[in-house]
Amino acid sequence: MSLINVEKLSVGYDGNAVEKDISFRVEGGDYLCIVGENGSGKSTLMKTLLGLIDPLAGKISFGDGLKKNEIGYLPQQTQVQKDFPASVYEVVLSGCQAHFNWRPFYNAQDKKTADMFIEQLGITDLKKRCYRELSGGQQQRVLLARALCATRKLILLDEPVAGLDPKVTEEMYELIKELNDRGTAVIMITHDIAAAIRYADHILHIGDHIFFGSREEYINSDAGSFFLKKQGGDEK
Repeated sequence: MSLINVEKLSVGYDGNAVEKDISFRVEGGDYLCIVGENGSGKSTLMKTLLGLIDPLAGKISFGDGLKKNEIGYLPQQTQVQKDFPASVYEVVLSGCQAHFNWRPFYNAQDKKTADMFIEQLGITDLKKRCYRELSGGQQQRVLLARALCATRKLILLDEPVAGLDPKVTEEMYELIKELNDRGTAVIMITHDIAAAIRYADHILHIGDHIFFGSREEYINSDAGSFFLKKQGGDEK
């Protein structure tokens, strides 16, 4: 069964739909990029998947034992979040709170999990540093480690390379792909169509027309061809 199956979903606020009739699915180990015009509802869709916003219509089903509190999430950062006065270790460890249930404190397994992802993402030397003193790329690695503490199955990323320089952007994309290659399913919002078709195996395009399919199908679709040419991307 799919990790997530979305059927004829409408998303929006206060009864006003931003986007309607969205259908797609995510299987274990998939890499799905969500693309589309500004204001098309990409972030609203992601918040609806997380249960932060109620759907206006349609259905979201979770399978393969996945629960809403077992989805890792890396949102776009606000300035307040960038200035958060906590250590790297504290930020990463806080991702384990999703599994607390009635338990009030971190246990030994939580700390072991945090240490594992700190090492895996190459930020061991930053462990005791204050989060707000880090560069943008370092902060994104910390937040990715935090998201992974909540899950082994699926992470949702909302523009994870926004504001990063080209070198750090490429490093972040490669890191996300490595995590996907190890079996973690990825849903990522991006404005970078060329990166989407380079890394993802499936594309969801929302806007005036909705498309969901494989990378190859998207490249040959009207929406894919138009946006690749618009961004100067390679169509093959």
